[in-house]
Amino acid sequence: MWPSSAQAVGSNLVPNTPADPHAGDPNYLVGLDLAGRRVVVVGGGTVAQRRLGLLIASGADVHVVSRAVTPAVEGMASSGQLTLHLREYADGDLDEAWYAIACTDEPETNAAIVAEATRRRVFCVRADNARLGTAVTPASARYDGMTLGVLAGGQHRRSAAVRTALLEALQSGVVTDDSGPVAPGVALVGGGPGDPDLITVRGRRLLARANLVVADRLAPPELLAELGPDVEVVDAAKIPYGRAMAQEAINTALVEGAKAGKFVVRLKGGDPYVFGRGYEEVEACVAAGVPVTVVPGVTSAISVPAVAGIPVTHRGVTHEFVVVSGHIAPDHPDSLVDWPALARLRGTLVLLMAVERIEQFAEALMAGGRPAETPVTVVQEGSLRTQRIVRADLATAAERVRAEGIRPPAIIVVGPTAGFTAGAPDAAETSATGR
Repeated sequence: MWPSSAQAVGSNLVPNTPADPHAGDPNYLVGLDLAGRRVVVVGGGTVAQRRLGLLIASGADVHVVSRAVTPAVEGMASSGQLTLHLREYADGDLDEAWYAIACTDEPETNAAIVAEATRRRVFCVRADNARLGTAVTPASARYDGMTLGVLAGGQHRRSAAVRTALLEALQSGVVTDDSGPVAPGVALVGGGPGDPDLITVRGRRLLARANLVVADRLAPPELLAELGPDVEVVDAAKIPYGRAMAQEAINTALVEGAKAGKFVVRLKGGDPYVFGRGYEEVEACVAAGVPVTVVPGVTSAISVPAVAGIPVTHRGVTHEFVVVSGHIAPDHPDSLVDWPALARLRGTLVLLMAVERIEQFAEALMAGGRPAETPVTVVQEGSLRTQRIVRADLATAAERVRAEGIRPPAIIVVGPTAGFTAGAPDAAETSATGR
């Protein structure tokens, strides 16, 4: 046993006897195949609710017996994920059950459920007092095809803390499962808006297994610092109005790396498909016969306004938001944006890559009918400790941006919610008095 670490587990079966807390956890860990098998949960409160998700995911035939249930449990029943019996528990409810959980707030009822389970030789978890049941549920998590479980002699906070720490270590690559080399291919991974903690779990896991990383300028640099010394990193930075690695060269690096037997991660800022040319890279891989997968990222179009305290939608204020690339001017012949139509909208407009041409975009919106007093918030380096926020209106936004020296990467939010300040951070605010 590993009393302070993780083991593969589906459920945990234990003898109904007290244990010496200093002798380690005596429980016997085993994975149960509950798919299609009857599982009875007595009780429909929050304790039961927390346990139902994994039971449903296991494919079990879940039956809940309770006088009342939470809205979430009711929703599971109405969607067909479980069968709900709105009544008192009665002896016989465990007939044909393979597994049972007693989750009521009545100790005598829980005791009766365990007694019936014992007569029927059905393992039963007693949620209010684990040692009085015949099974114990470990702190568990799922990762890359494995189920991890931790038991700590009934110390639930300890087992949960160790479970979480082990999961985070696996996700970050600090601990590996040594399952052998990764098959050659390419993964397009969205790194999020900048804060390394905002990459997805899957994205971080794949990054930890890469042999070659082709990284954007906006990809969180802290993530690259976590890579092993044997991982090759290709700088695919594209500096606005400065040096840039050609897209064709990026495509070639991905394809040639994979064909050389490497697992290649294309690490991009935000989401690969939101103005990131990710689909071009997918097409290049497919054309070359290279396996490719896309891991969505937290797009800056939504997350950066959020960390600045701005919801892109709000009940009764705006029913739509539009994300627009500002890499070319409104009057450019290659522009695909209907600026007059955008000006007529009442919702939120999020402009990416637009700082250099903010004057032109503001003029186009006001010319199309957007009021000059429409709130505007500009967020530079959103989600990072260097984040800066400038608040203005459509008529003065360009002047404020120039006066404050705002530079890319920055997000421009236009619309009623851009004036919200209830959730705004206290630091780096430059709305009226400067930095």
